[in-house]
Amino acid sequence: MCDLVARTGRHQQRYEDGRRLVAGCIPFRYRANNDETSDDEHKKLVEVLMINSQSGPGLLFPKGGWENDETVEEAAAREAIEEAGVRGDIVHLLGFYDFKSKTHQDACCPEGMCRAAVFALHVKEELTSWPEQSTRQRTWLTVPEAASQCRYQWMQEALLTGFSDWLDKWSRGGGGTNCDPA
Repeated sequence: MCDLVARTGRHQQRYEDGRRLVAGCIPFRYRANNDETSDDEHKKLVEVLMINSQSGPGLLFPKGGWENDETVEEAAAREAIEEAGVRGDIVHLLGFYDFKSKTHQDACCPEGMCRAAVFALHVKEELTSWPEQSTRQRTWLTVPEAASQCRYQWMQEALLTGFSDWLDKWSRGGGGTNCDPA
């Protein structure tokens, strides 16, 4: 049984310019690269964590409403715990992505337009119990695997442009973050 409880409802939801504000993250970890063809034996493989969708095929990154009583970073970290059962460090804002929600239309946002702030989250802990574990399965994938299984184009863009570009800069020493791959 999970002691954590997922937030529900829209009474604290943030809106801006007719869009529902959403926070999400791309959870990632480093794994030893066992590829014998690699020139650098210390090079680590990056894996990202995706979860199943509750409403159809394909995989997603954790995301959900940004509420009035939290920062956008707190909202992204909360969604990672609630939906994927992971805790970690928010290390970089990857960007803002606009999309249309087919399931979340309300009086404040009748057309279902959303703006998501997406962060890189360096996973430090995988929980054995989390709020949505009865409806979510988590899967660790390489970036190319994740891109091919991503349900939404905007999430694929966040992965391939935001996350991959940041990771490339970071690995060359210019990522502007305190993330330690050790």
